Amino acid sequence: MAIGVFDSGVGGLTVHHRLVERFPRADFVYLADQANAPYGGRPGEEIVDLTRAGCERLFAEGCNLVVLACNTAASVALRRLQQTWLPGYRKALGRPVNVLGIIVPTIEAATGLPWEHEAERRGDKVEKLDVLGVFSTPATAASRVYEIEIDKRRQDVAVFSEPCPQLARMIEAGADAAELAAVIEGHVVTLAKRIGRPPDRAILGCTHYEIVADLFRAALPPGTPLIHQPDATADALERYFERHPEIDPGAGGARRFLTTGKPGAQHSMVETFWGGPLRFERA
Repeated sequence: MAIGVFDSGVGGLTVHHRLVERFPRADFVYLADQANAPYGGRPGEEIVDLTRAGCERLFAEGCNLVVLACNTAASVALRRLQQTWLPGYRKALGRPVNVLGIIVPTIEAATGLPWEHEAERRGDKVEKLDVLGVFSTPATAASRVYEIEIDKRRQDVAVFSEPCPQLARMIEAGADAAELAAVIEGHVVTLAKRIGRPPDRAILGCTHYEIVADLFRAALPPGTPLIHQPDATADALERYFERHPEIDPGAGGARRFLTTGKPGAQHSMVETFWGGPLRFERA
């Protein structure tokens, strides 16, 4: 058995890298749907269909757990798949399988509270708001998942999302750092103008953005804390395995990388992040 990690492209490698560090003996299969990347501007039903197809491929490769390392897929498709598709698919497959996302661990990290917690609604005025900025794809921003779910848990956190329509595509294509820095700085300025000041903290709400986290740090005021989804996901998955011993992550340390796009080596930005050459097989 193995852990599957799914993303529309190379952004999910940021989560995958951290999971490999946390679970070095586990077997992993990474699938990038590069033929259809990015997902951020696609209609919701299309995102659901593409995400389901990716999960099916990873289950066919022997995975019994799939982590959606894509905010767009997790915010738009995950709940639908868990409620309407996975129960029947699990029964037909005849073995325990599951699909998890990165939104829940990120919200737990942002609020400091477990997912099950819901705040009591009080009429008291909040003395000081913690302003949280979320940089994301348009589809994730349109879902308002961060605004809705954080508001359920913390009345003292105000969430403002900034959609970044071209950024994931640019990172996927290996754009140069100066070009990326200009786009990121523009989004940071736009968000600060909308809020009236820079955010107190920020979520990089697309796993592609972790690859250029240093450019976000440079554009934001010095010392602005970033909530890192790879760390939050690894922490959550460790707790999940403790609660679900029936899910076998394997123990051979196997690593496979699949793509629906062009197989072979990835561009230098990805290899620099990964720490070495990285070759993808055709999915």
